[in-house]
Amino acid sequence: MNWPNEKIISVRSFVRKPSGIIHPKLTEIVIEDFENLEGLEGYFTDVNVLFFCLGVYTGQVTDPLFKKVTVDYAVAFARMLESKSPNATYCLLSGAGADRTEKSRTSFARYKGMAENQIAKLELTFYSFRPGYIYPDEARKEPNIGYTIMKHLYPLIKLLGNKYSIRSSALANAIFNVGLYGAHQQVLENHEILEQATG
Repeated sequence: MNWPNEKIISVRSFVRKPSGIIHPKLTEIVIEDFENLEGLEGYFTDVNVLFFCLGVYTGQVTDPLFKKVTVDYAVAFARMLESKSPNATYCLLSGAGADRTEKSRTSFARYKGMAENQIAKLELTFYSFRPGYIYPDEARKEPNIGYTIMKHLYPLIKLLGNKYSIRSSALANAIFNVGLYGAHQQVLENHEILEQATG
């Protein structure tokens, strides 16, 4: 793995299972319950930026579990970060259509908005990223037929403009850049994420 940015002193990665990646700057913390961070407080001290990108596909789990992963896990990490590194930046991978009124009929929009609202109230520098369709740069098994169709239609979706889709590599670059250098707005929609990808 290449770590080109000299600003990176160390990386602490919370995972469900070891990734197999070995690097002197990387510490992996294997945990089963992302909502219960008891005993892990030390990993949240002296943190400059936290990137929270954990999620689950709509329809793959029950609604209560979907809410737990989307809202409770994200907020638990934010609160722990606020407690141990109050001057840190928190970057949340949200999604297009996130509804901060929390009145949407779709669980995805309602819960994404709920997570944004709760984290925005904390004493952290907070950025929320709302990408449209994320085209995977690396081969993967698509979670359902809908994503399989979207992948095949990506060339057409891309023609619709910069509001509806983004490559996974561009999304990663944008989140990284904003985490290190900041942005002019708290919420970044798809076209604004693309602008940050090369910043």
